[in-house]
Amino acid sequence: MKRILLSTGAKRKVLVVEDERINREILFHILSEEYEVICAENGRQAVDILHKDDDSISLILLDLMMPVMSGTEVLRICRSEEKLSRIPVIVMTQDEEAEVSIIRAGADDFIKKPYNMPEVILARCERIIELYEKKRLIDSAEIDPLTGLYTADFFFEYIRQMEKYSDAEMDAVVMDIEHFHLVNEICGRSEGDRILKTIGLMIASELSGSYGIACRCAADTFYVYHPSSADYSELAGKILGEVAAESFEKANIRIRIGVNKNVDRNDPPEQWFDHAKMACDGLRGDYTRQLAYYDSEAHDRQLYHERLIRDVDSAIVNRDFVVYYQPKYDISGDVPVLRSAEALIRWKHPELGMISPGDFIPLFEGNGLVQKLDRFVWEEAASQIKKWKEEYNVALPVSVNVSRIDIFDPELESRLLRILDKNGLSASELLLEITESAYSDSQERLIEVVNSLRKRGFRIEMDDFGSGYSSLNMLTTIPIDVLKMDMKFVRNMLRDEKSLKLCELVMDISRFLNVPVVAEGVEEKAQLDKLKAMGCENIQGFYFSRPLPAEEFKELFG
Repeated sequence: MKRILLSTGAKRKVLVVEDERINREILFHILSEEYEVICAENGRQAVDILHKDDDSISLILLDLMMPVMSGTEVLRICRSEEKLSRIPVIVMTQDEEAEVSIIRAGADDFIKKPYNMPEVILARCERIIELYEKKRLIDSAEIDPLTGLYTADFFFEYIRQMEKYSDAEMDAVVMDIEHFHLVNEICGRSEGDRILKTIGLMIASELSGSYGIACRCAADTFYVYHPSSADYSELAGKILGEVAAESFEKANIRIRIGVNKNVDRNDPPEQWFDHAKMACDGLRGDYTRQLAYYDSEAHDRQLYHERLIRDVDSAIVNRDFVVYYQPKYDISGDVPVLRSAEALIRWKHPELGMISPGDFIPLFEGNGLVQKLDRFVWEEAASQIKKWKEEYNVALPVSVNVSRIDIFDPELESRLLRILDKNGLSASELLLEITESAYSDSQERLIEVVNSLRKRGFRIEMDDFGSGYSSLNMLTTIPIDVLKMDMKFVRNMLRDEKSLKLCELVMDISRFLNVPVVAEGVEEKAQLDKLKAMGCENIQGFYFSRPLPAEEFKELFG
């Protein structure tokens, strides 16, 4: 502040309250170079000046022994009135024994008469003024003026101080008002502020007498550091009851609460509340409950998934993704014959090791990143088909996955054709597996894409047929070339009558549509024999081979 004042030429105001003229003049002379000095001859005059000009006065220099009104009475008034209490007071007296009592009465410092040490007086004045200015800044930043709770910065600092003196079990609680911006828009900002103030008062009341603190962290978000074992649903009910009692018109309030139970003191306080907020945010749109607890295992899974998402692009560039091939055999004759293969992606992460497709495929299907994997697999599979043709004179068709998101890519067909052209392949050598779930999104778009691809010579396989979305009507409207029987049916067909009947039903449908079936997940000879007896001619599964890297797959060519 002093630097700012010097740059503008402004001076702080100091009120000198001294009944002896010579002393007033001495102090005026000492102080006037640094400060704008106002003088009062007695206590009553000083109080009148303060009431008129309290906002601009930075310091009071106060004599104790004066006519009309003593310095002691002036000090009492200054400390009893809120506006005046912000002004520091330095008492001036010859009575050294009065020092302790005056400090206890509220004085901030003590200057002895006579005034024969100007440098000491100036130094003490500057120190006290700067201390009070810093205190006012701290006070203004410490408390949220609307709710009376702490502001976020002070909240976390006080928690760190509290942690030095207690190891009691504590919870980090985040309370958020659902769609509060709508409350402001519908009811007006003043009504919204009244709701926030009411909630702040309720939280403060809950914490009164307990070892806990709270803050308003954002416009409609409250953080509470609370002793464990509290019933937060009950607290939310009390708050909503109070809001209802206040008759907030048109305000339909819902509070979400996330709790990080018994915080881990090895983590910083900010992380405790980040975790509680995750639990709170997880309740968005869920109107069946208002309270959720942070789950560290779920959080670890989330971090793991975020890591996978972050590493996708580098994995493609560094070829950490590897395409494996699982053979499909024709079992119509006495000896099974290798007819084609399915391309399956694997992830050899340089730090996390081999990652299961079950971890990353559903994740990437949910956020659209699966399209990047599909394109990588298309390129790799086409290149491998070309390589096998050149090295072993074997033209082995390979099935690749076409995801739901690929169907809506306007460049899908041209992209696939460019890959074929690049590797000198025909459309019949790159089989397109469309998962059955893709058939539920937009049948019109799917029919258009599939018809166009089939006209180009591509063969369309419906993957995981029977897994949940298919219908006979859909099969009559969307053209396909192959049905792939869901492996869950095959896996249970010898132990479960329903699964067996479903396998038979798929075979009946294939005969009705006059399209072949590929049975996935065949692991036992008894399964193979049963499927062959049903009329299934194409088998894929561990009975013949697990998915293999290209270098091992070539051994199957004989």
